[in-house]
Parts: sequence; structure tokens; C-alpha cells
Amino acid sequence: LALEAGLAALEDRDYLEQTVALNNRGKQQLEAAFNQLGLNFIPSQGNFICVEIENAAQVNTGLLAKGVIVRPLAGYQMPNHLRVSIGTEAENARFIEALTQVLQD
Repeated sequence: LALEAGLAALEDRDYLEQTVALNNRGKQQLEAAFNQLGLNFIPSQGNFICVEIENAAQVNTGLLAKGVIVRPLAGYQMPNHLRVSIGTEAENARFIEALTQVLQD
């Protein structure tokens, strides 16, 4: 069933266009926040962004305490990076707020 649903979604051009547009807006929202916070990031062509944070493991722990889940990339030889999924405007705003608080602590 999941395969059939996936194939149907790929054939729905309106859905694809809306999804790509949502992702692009979210990417711009996160990139703007990272720039404002003075954080480097790897430009993305997907549905996530890798952001460079000096104390990434500590920041990850702080985000988890605030209920925000990101993926640390130390296991990929990138100990100073977090992988952040691009979400809705509200989800991205919640992440940005939590990140800003954790970085200020």
C-alpha cells in the first residue's frame, strides 16, 4: 500500500509543486536564521540542512531537552555538524527559537 501511495503522490504534479515550494520556503527560513546566528551551513538541495556548530553534541542535548530532535553527524566524521530536517514554517520557527535559546545558555 505504501508503494502505491508513493507512486500516486509522484504522479500528482500539484502535490509535488506544493511540496517543493514548502521545502524551498523552509530552506530559506532556516538559512536566514543560520546567517543571523552567524552559523555556517552546507547549502542543501534536499529536505534537510547540515549546520556547523562548534559544540554540536552539547547543542543536540540542549535541543532534546526542549523537545526538538535533530541528527548529530559525528558518526559521519562531522562532529561539529547537526542535520536539521526542513519542516513547516511553524516547525522551523520552533527549532530556531530552541536553537537560539540553547546557544545563549
